[in-house]
Amino acid sequence: MITPVHQSRSRRVLTAIWERRRLVDGDRGAFAALELAILVPFIIVMMLLVVGFGRVERGRQLIDQAAQAASRAASLSTSPLAAETAGQQAAEQTLSDGGLSCASMNVHIDTSAFYAGGQVTAHLSCDTHLSDLAMAGLPGSTTLTADSTSPLEQYRQLGG
Repeated sequence: MITPVHQSRSRRVLTAIWERRRLVDGDRGAFAALELAILVPFIIVMMLLVVGFGRVERGRQLIDQAAQAASRAASLSTSPLAAETAGQQAAEQTLSDGGLSCASMNVHIDTSAFYAGGQVTAHLSCDTHLSDLAMAGLPGSTTLTADSTSPLEQYRQLGG
């Protein structure tokens, strides 16, 4: 049985707990605002870095795609000279379609094995500014490179 004295004591304990919780919750709001003010710039910088690295990776994918297009176009040609021209044009077109601009681009089509059953290899390098590739204002530049090899058909008639 609860006596009035115990009721009063219980009520005081509950009131004290309630008051303490109210004070702590009030302080929590101030700390939350401070934590938010400290963490938001850090989170924004991290998000921008993720976006920048993602755009650089997209540039690498475009270079790989351009090298594959160059080697495929060269393998469909009938002569080594035509293969070099077709490979160069395919690489430039693929990079242009993908929206990647190179400060300097070098496409080398290796036609040393340009015979029936041989292969053609495209070596592609692109120097690009990080401000063009990742995001405006990012200093520096990077060189993206890729190689791709395409086979020539075994029973194909090739010109000189």
